[in-house]
Parts: sequence; structure tokens; C-alpha cells
Amino acid sequence: MTPRRPGGVGAFPIPVEQPAAQSPEPGQLYAALDLGTNSCRMLIAQPRGGQFHVVDSFSKAVQLGHGLEASGRLSRASMARAVQALHICRKKIEHHGVRRMRLVATEACRRAKNGREFLRLVERETDLPLEIIGPEEEARLAVISCAPLVCEKTEQLLIVDIGGGSTELVWIDLGDVEEPDRPAAIMRLHAGFAPRDDGRSAARVVDWISVPLGVATLKDQFADVEDDAARFALMSWHFEEQLGGFSPYHAGLPPQGLQIIGTSGTVTTVAASHLGLKRYDRTKVDGLRMTATQIDRVIRDYLSLGPEGRRTDPRIGRDRHTLIMSGAAILQALMRVWPTDQLSVADRGLREGLLYAQMSADGVLLQDGLPPARRTPEGGTNE
Repeated sequence: MTPRRPGGVGAFPIPVEQPAAQSPEPGQLYAALDLGTNSCRMLIAQPRGGQFHVVDSFSKAVQLGHGLEASGRLSRASMARAVQALHICRKKIEHHGVRRMRLVATEACRRAKNGREFLRLVERETDLPLEIIGPEEEARLAVISCAPLVCEKTEQLLIVDIGGGSTELVWIDLGDVEEPDRPAAIMRLHAGFAPRDDGRSAARVVDWISVPLGVATLKDQFADVEDDAARFALMSWHFEEQLGGFSPYHAGLPPQGLQIIGTSGTVTTVAASHLGLKRYDRTKVDGLRMTATQIDRVIRDYLSLGPEGRRTDPRIGRDRHTLIMSGAAILQALMRVWPTDQLSVADRGLREGLLYAQMSADGVLLQDGLPPARRTPEGGTNE
């Protein structure tokens, strides 16, 4: 499959607050579920002002896309794992009495010949209204959810969402937007990536692309390469090849004023490894800025560990150790193509965007006064 650039719909994501102390009324609750190529993840949250409080959550690696590269179909075992996870999600939704929800599937179901058949199975087994969304909506939600992390000095912005089955990249020009208004200008992209004529300086989407390679699909393509270092190099090279049609790849844009924001399990795992976290802590990872040197050091460490060392490394975790090198290969390729001193780490994405889309449509969010990005020291932490 070739990279795609469809158009789509949007949302109003704003940063997530910590779980609420008191149990809210069921009518105030919203659910968002993201069934990806590798994981099933859900948030249940309550709107509070311009933000939301997480009431409950769920995350499990279900490997829905396992074997998809070879067969073009979702396997019975993969579908069974996903349905089992969705049963748990349904129980949580029922326990909290959630009435407003949006539950979506992404690349694995988009590509699978039996993707629609799987949705019918889910409805029959769980009574959950699962739907398949296009890459356009994935990209849009990733962009807007990262708005609070955009620095005021940023003139060129690249947002990268590394998924299990695909990777979305969006390049945005903020040069015509006043510095204090740049994060809010990203938020205004909820109406679409096309230029708007509303009298305000707007963020301009230079180009965006959906590459049908994520941590699971890229790993599967090179599963027959036995040498660990050689497999990593081939994966990184192959992913870079897919960027040839992405116009900023050839633009030769200078690194000054460029900010790259990465949102994915790969990026947050690399950040957690850099921080030496044996137990993941979102408050330390989301908004962290890492230098290219720090990222390279973590990736070299992963390579030196080898497959067995990565399997037992508590910083990586059992659910991610088989996928971390394909994700790192994508990340390394991006940092090589667009040399910049830093990467901003975002622990946010599709679920947050889904929640805010619903809350915004219902008019229960305050959409003024975008909070500034959480500031961290240069390079995130001392080395």
C-alpha cells in the first residue's frame, strides 16, 4: 500500500487532567476507545471547564493485526483477543453508566479483507458500536491533541503519530501566526486542514501523509532477518523510503524554528527509558523534551541489550519489547531526515481527540484560554 493523503473531520482536544476524586453523574461521562493494530485502549472521562478528568481507563495489547501482512485478514485468534478486551471495556462502560461514547478501529481493520466482518462480530458479541475511521481523522486528532505542547517560538511544526499499523505525519507552517497565538492556531485546525478565511492568521498545513507502516507492520515485514542490528537498519531505511512523496522531505527546510512532536507508545517508551523509569509515570513523560543525542543513546542501548535483554528490561515492558525496535527505527529515520536538536514527547492522541470531539459537539467544554505547554529544562533531564 502507498501512503495516503485523504481529508477529514476534527475535534477540540485540550490537555488531560488527573482522575477526578469524586464519582461523577453517569450523564456527565464520555467514553473513547481506540482499537489499533496492536492495542485496545479506552478512556472514560468527565468534562471540567476546558479540560477533562479521567474517571477510568483500560489498555491491553491484543495484537489484532498479527499475521495481517501475510494473509491480508484478521486471524480468528486476533479477533478473539480483541473481543475479549472489548468485553472488559463494555463492563466498564456499563459500570459507570456511560451514555456518550465513540469507539473506533484504525489501520488493521482498514486494511483487513474481513475488517467489516469483524465489526459485525464485535456488535454481535459485545453490543458495542465500533466503527472504522480513516487515516485523515487519525492525523487530525493527533495534531489537535498536541496543540498545548506547541512552543510559541515554533515556526515549522512536524507532528508524528507512530501507530501499530500506520504512521501519520503532518507538517504545519506557523510563520504567519503571532507567537502567543500559535498553540491556539493548531487547535483551530479542528475545522479541517484546508485554508480558512476567518480573518485570523492561520496555521497552514504544508503537507500530510499516512504511511502504512507502524510498529507491528514494519516488524512483520522484516521478521525473516535474523541479525538484530541489520534488521533495525533495514527497517529504518525502508521507512525513510516511504517518505519520498512527502513534500517537506525534499524542501531542505532549516532546523531553526522547527519543532517535532512525537505521539506514540514508542516515543513515550523511549522517554521513559531515558528517564530510567521502572514504573511509567505520565506526569514525567508528557511534555518532556529530549535531545537527538539522548534519543540516539537510548536506541543504542536497546540495540546493545539484544532481544532477550529488551524482553526483561522493566523500562520497556513486556507488552512492547517485541515492537520497540521497529518503532525506534521509524523514530531514528525521522530524526535523520529532519535534523533538529529536540523532540517533544506527547502522551496523548486519538482517545483524547475522540473525547473532545464529543464534548465539543455537546457544548460542554470551555474552548477559550488554551493552557500553555508544560515547560521542562532543555533536553528534559540532566544526563
